[in-house]
Amino acid sequence: MDRKLEKTDEAKRENRLERMRELTATLSKAARVYYQESGEIMSNLEYDRLYDELLALEKETGVVLSGSPTQKVGYEVLSDLPKEAHPTAMLSLDKTKEVAALEEWLGDQAGLLSWKLDGLTIVLTYEGGSLTKAVTRGNGEIGEVITNNARVFENVPLKIGFQGTLTLRGEAVIRYSDFENMNREIDEAQEKYKNPRNLCAGSVRQLNNEITAKRHVNFMAFALVQADGVDFENSRTRQFQWLESLGFGVVEHRHVTRENVAETVAYFAEAVKEYDIPSDGLVLTFEDIAYGESLGRTAKFPRNSIAFKWEDEIRETTLSYIEWSPSRTGLINPVAVFEPVELEGTTVSRASVHNISIMEALELGAGDAITVYKANMIIPQIADNLTRSGVKDIPKICPVCGGDTQIRQVNDVKVLFCVNPQCQAKKIKSFTLFVSRDALNIDGLSEATLEKFIAAGFIKEFADIFHLDEHKEAIISMEGFGQRSYEKLIQAIEDRRHTNLIRVVYGLGVAGIGLANARMLCRHFKYDFDAMREADSETLTEVDGIGQVLADAWREYFADPENQKMVDRLLEQLTLEPVEEEEETGEFAGMTFVVTGSVNHFKNRKELQALIESKGGKATGSVTGKTTYLINNDVTSASSKNKKARELGIPILSEEDFLKLLEGEYHAH
Repeated sequence: MDRKLEKTDEAKRENRLERMRELTATLSKAARVYYQESGEIMSNLEYDRLYDELLALEKETGVVLSGSPTQKVGYEVLSDLPKEAHPTAMLSLDKTKEVAALEEWLGDQAGLLSWKLDGLTIVLTYEGGSLTKAVTRGNGEIGEVITNNARVFENVPLKIGFQGTLTLRGEAVIRYSDFENMNREIDEAQEKYKNPRNLCAGSVRQLNNEITAKRHVNFMAFALVQADGVDFENSRTRQFQWLESLGFGVVEHRHVTRENVAETVAYFAEAVKEYDIPSDGLVLTFEDIAYGESLGRTAKFPRNSIAFKWEDEIRETTLSYIEWSPSRTGLINPVAVFEPVELEGTTVSRASVHNISIMEALELGAGDAITVYKANMIIPQIADNLTRSGVKDIPKICPVCGGDTQIRQVNDVKVLFCVNPQCQAKKIKSFTLFVSRDALNIDGLSEATLEKFIAAGFIKEFADIFHLDEHKEAIISMEGFGQRSYEKLIQAIEDRRHTNLIRVVYGLGVAGIGLANARMLCRHFKYDFDAMREADSETLTEVDGIGQVLADAWREYFADPENQKMVDRLLEQLTLEPVEEEEETGEFAGMTFVVTGSVNHFKNRKELQALIESKGGKATGSVTGKTTYLINNDVTSASSKNKKARELGIPILSEEDFLKLLEGEYHAH
């Protein structure tokens, strides 16, 4: 009997361990997609539910598996930014959804209740009154150095009145209003940014801080780590007041005791509905600094603070159907349409499902009873599927053109594509881009007009625009047209037969090739379009601003024989005029430089590259046979660029060597 009990217990334990392995794999994959690939394969609510289940199993069994997400903090460091270890580990916070738990945790102490902001945690260091370093939280142990990016945050002071060493932590955030304004300028659904948090993470970790500067990143301080020689009289409140006096934005906070925690939480719960900064809860910290620090820490959590997660308002409803919305690049986006419900004071009836992976995780089918909520009390999401009838309505044909669809795996996420290159949904947006101001710039061809002409069969490819006069009578008889409108349109088209190659390359709409990329391609290939479209991947990546992804997209476009024929027919209709380029003059005229590694004498690599270009040289990203010099302060390193430079016999210069070259004093070793 005892042996049977032992076997039963052993079986139960093995089942629990197997479930823990499943949860660890599922959560780790979801975290990787979210933090590293800016995608989603499950909702935040579902992630929290599975995380809590894993945590409970770990406590029950006393086992923590290798790679468990309960033992990790933040994203893994993968970019090319410099890395740096934090002096002390940056821990996540223990959390609760119960106000009573906050009251019990606080006890007889006073505390500060503040927003838990949903961005990217940053550590700033100041020495002698100047910002000297900014490091991301990273994985809690090692972060990425993003000092140059922090310098262009909208509200980070570069100089402060305090001359000692100051270290503080805060959250880099992008406001909802700025996020919406940026998305408003993007036509394509699949190209829009998913949420402010992902956009912020990508913006903060850019290698080019010019991109960061355009993203309206703000910094809100939430903790002071070190301020040499300043007496804060053991008060967190005084720390915040002092930081504000130096010019820092500080997270909104309120003084609380056990007696007023509940009403203060209620205040924040009401305020979050209109709050412009993404927040996923609150943080309660002891006002008494010494008391909080005396409590120490657990393996993962500090004991001087606790997070409060919003108890989401969840409503049950019925999924009516999944709406599939095709776009210019072929991606077909699923949107759940359900019976309207009231959530957080508004009526909602739609929620993005993002992709097929999320649909499969929810086993989502029309007619299912589902629960919905607003993530961070803002964005409608599906919380759960109560009936789970299964995914059964992924369209096999595109709802717009009737062409075949295809399920593809992109960065661990299943997505649906229309594979018909003639799809009208693709063409309308493609033609809108083609006639836009920075491309062919044809007045009178609005998206609505293009849609009419495409539906009527007048336009099937770009060259057809220049044959619209063949449909004169039909166009004049269309609603909104007449003789005069027709004549103005035809004249506008005729005027644009004379254009330049930059406009044409941009207007083709090759994925990721913007106006600046089009200009760099044309310059690099000296306006030889045939050389440009026949270039191999290695040659394309020599072009400044063209990485492997863009090179692959370019080659894929021109690997299609139909695209080649279509472009040829277009070029027959155009007269390409030369683009006047400034003559290269200066000390570095005819020279090509590659700059890699950290720099000491310049603010950043961009500043050094700008100096090279101001002297007539070119600054590119890849070492090739055309490279004149590689600049790398670590001259003897075994990096791939150093290795390639040595193989090609290209001199490797330190910054000091470069400065001597600038003065005409450099002599090769």
